[in-house]
Amino acid sequence: MQVEGAVALVTGANRGLGKAFARALVEAGAAKVYAGARDVATVTDPDVIPVQLDVTDHARVDELARELGDVTIVINNAGVAYGAQAVGGDDLDAHRGELEVNYFGTLAVARAFAPVLKRNGGGALVNMLSALSFVSFPQFGNYSASKAAAWSLTNALRTQLRAQGTQVVAVHAGFIDTDMAASVTSAKIAPEEVARQTVEALRTGAEEVLADDTSKNAKAALPNDLTHIYPNIQKDYDAATAATATAS
Repeated sequence: MQVEGAVALVTGANRGLGKAFARALVEAGAAKVYAGARDVATVTDPDVIPVQLDVTDHARVDELARELGDVTIVINNAGVAYGAQAVGGDDLDAHRGELEVNYFGTLAVARAFAPVLKRNGGGALVNMLSALSFVSFPQFGNYSASKAAAWSLTNALRTQLRAQGTQVVAVHAGFIDTDMAASVTSAKIAPEEVARQTVEALRTGAEEVLADDTSKNAKAALPNDLTHIYPNIQKDYDAATAATATAS
């Protein structure tokens, strides 16, 4: 994919990783970068074009696809993490919220912009996923489910859109140093590094980015996840549960 001279749309581009994606595209020579955000006033990069977009508003997604007919790269970055566990909590609102943005939002944008990409020669569709597409922790159970669903969707989109010449890229990473992971004390990758690797993947025609050791190790362990991953997760979860019970 030729990034120089391209016209890109980045969802959730007002801060964090989305802002880094938009900036990386500008610096890579994109002719135009549309920065999608629910509140356009929060887009502060002077080199991008703010556009109002809430990916859960599917009518607005469709409208924007009609407005931005020159787009050749779409980066599905918008995402939320509410910490919804599979069991616990008062209701399912947080679970639905994560799925509405992380899965259905990604799907809505892909459906709306695939014809735009086709008319413009194929272009590229990038879906920001997670190392948690491959492995699930109890405290992030529903988030993992939403990202696993989006990963499966990405693979289906790649197959379906290949004939129209669209490069579909899945991007996975562990904790990224953004507001979403502000409370995390584990190692984090810089959002600028994830963006850099993604731009490089676009240029080289790659279909997947495993941005850090966390995502690489998680995917490599998939064939033996029940023996190599989940026993340790179970051990840590049981210890944390016991500590909480003792403290209370």
